[in-house]
Amino acid sequence: MGIKKRSKVSAEFSMSSLTDIIFLLLIFFMLTSNLVAPNALNLKLPGKGNPTTASSDPTDVTITKTGTFYLNGKKVSKGKLQSGLANLKRQNRKLDITITSDGKTPIEYTVEVMDIAQRLEIATIMVIDE
Repeated sequence: MGIKKRSKVSAEFSMSSLTDIIFLLLIFFMLTSNLVAPNALNLKLPGKGNPTTASSDPTDVTITKTGTFYLNGKKVSKGKLQSGLANLKRQNRKLDITITSDGKTPIEYTVEVMDIAQRLEIATIMVIDE
């Protein structure tokens, strides 16, 4: 006499345990993640308030697409740019600079100039893409 063994595989899948696991993982990652703002440039955007006037003759920093820096039309290296801006900052307490770059200039060069200006506490930075 042959006894047949019934072994049917159930095609059903319970989603309740999966949603519980996903919910717990979501809570875990939310609690363990850092809620600190990333290190970024502190940009002052225009808005309501007291309007500030730019100096009559802002200092011009020009950047080419090859990474050559020009300070008021004179070719300078990155180190000389920082020392030149520092000298101008000592002479003029309210120093405004205009960063002029080509549309094909890598953004890294513009960020380098903005970083130098931030370290020297230059108040106004105007970025113009030609």
